[in-house]
Amino acid sequence: MTYYFSKTLDKLSMKEAEERVTAALKEEGFGVLTEIDLSGTLRKKVGAELPAYKILGACNPQFAYKAVQAEDKIGLMLPCNLILQEKSEGVVEVSAVDPVASMQAIANDQLGETASVVREKLRKVIEAL
Repeated sequence: MTYYFSKTLDKLSMKEAEERVTAALKEEGFGVLTEIDLSGTLRKKVGAELPAYKILGACNPQFAYKAVQAEDKIGLMLPCNLILQEKSEGVVEVSAVDPVASMQAIANDQLGETASVVREKLRKVIEAL
């Protein structure tokens, strides 16, 4: 089982790709809680050069609430991460975590149901790009 969904976008800048991702997330009830510029952080902290790489922490409040009610330590795995990676000029790969794959270690049927619904919403986000 793969742990992510992915799609490559052509003829877009990172900024344009991020705007498209944010709009698709909003359509599925998600907002972006966190943004991490991984390439910028690694450049600053360890001098590493990496193509543009950004992590977006997305959250659907209704499903986050259900998940916390079902499993109080689930916050260790929230929010749902998506990454944007510049593969070459004008080519950005967008990937989203598969919450079902990431929750396999937790034996909780209630959580599994929520993860399945969130999985389909994130899959729709990636397909809509």
